[in-house]
Amino acid sequence: MKKLTDICDIQYGYAFDSKCFTEDSSYPQLVRIRDVKKGYSETYYSGDYPEEYILSEGDLLVGMDGEFNIARWKCSGALLNQRVCRLTAKVGTNEEYLRFAMSKSLKEIEQRTAFVTVKHLSAKELNKLELDVPELSKQDKIADTLNRLERVIEARKEELEKLDNLIKARFVEMFGDVQHEEKYKGIQLRELCTTMSGGTPSTKFPEYYEGDIPWISTVSLGPNYIDGTTAKGYITQEAVDNSATKLIPAGNILFGTRVGVGKSSLNNVDICTNQDIVAIVGIDESKFNRLFIKHVLDAYQPYYDSIKKGATILGITGDDLKDTLIPNVPIEIQIEFEKFVNQVDKSKVAVQKALTETQLLFDSLMQQYFG
Repeated sequence: MKKLTDICDIQYGYAFDSKCFTEDSSYPQLVRIRDVKKGYSETYYSGDYPEEYILSEGDLLVGMDGEFNIARWKCSGALLNQRVCRLTAKVGTNEEYLRFAMSKSLKEIEQRTAFVTVKHLSAKELNKLELDVPELSKQDKIADTLNRLERVIEARKEELEKLDNLIKARFVEMFGDVQHEEKYKGIQLRELCTTMSGGTPSTKFPEYYEGDIPWISTVSLGPNYIDGTTAKGYITQEAVDNSATKLIPAGNILFGTRVGVGKSSLNNVDICTNQDIVAIVGIDESKFNRLFIKHVLDAYQPYYDSIKKGATILGITGDDLKDTLIPNVPIEIQIEFEKFVNQVDKSKVAVQKALTETQLLFDSLMQQYFG
């Protein structure tokens, strides 16, 4: 085991004056904690600064508040702000090995760090951190193996994103911008359906959560279809009978109105939801295709974002949702779109399977190498 300070140099960020923070991109980017993972910033700094805090592309950064992320910075010329630090490997240390080893150690620190509102990683804790560091050739081999798997994982994720974008592009190609399209006579959603709100069974009765009915939150929403495998819990029929939650039959649309506003999915199994989700039921399938309506709602996402309101949790009302105009498109064309989506989804299933297998291998090797 070696101390982190023996295998790398740690540079802690500078306390830049917040009065000089700006959105003017003609100035240097300023790295804030929330930027570490994505690798770029949309905050800029218009004041004077010490040159030793200028970053280069590829620098290894650690966020020291909230989630303790470690990642490579993606551009040159940005400024290293306070509560972010830069790690630079010393001779004899493979910096990619350091990144993987630190990601495991930081997650462990995060899990055991007490917090009230935001978790904080101290310089003292970083300075005393110890890592298992084998000889350099073994570090190189481990880093190379994990890097290869990481690239495959990213490629699979990009492939899934491209398939999602393909569906969106096909939707626009077939139906245009539904928010502003004048060739369709829009029908308010309220005229096509009824809605059911979800609820949370009382935690005073733990036996309510010992059933087999999937109970979901908005975390599950987004895919075209959900089957309950991402359920937050599984509840009993007794919980349904004695709480605000309701059993939603398979084949309806679930829509997030509070946390996760605008996310939607079709449920292909009977399911229950929490209070952040509204079920859209009773649609006349001879006139409107549920998957088509789901993608119309997806296209309205910018609008829903613009009307969110609330004192503590932003959301939209059931009436806001029911005001949504659904294009009056011939059912044959809606079904044509559904067939296209289902074909793309078959490709997504294959890619997701490959992604899951690669991720499992990566996680297994991380456990093997770093405990």
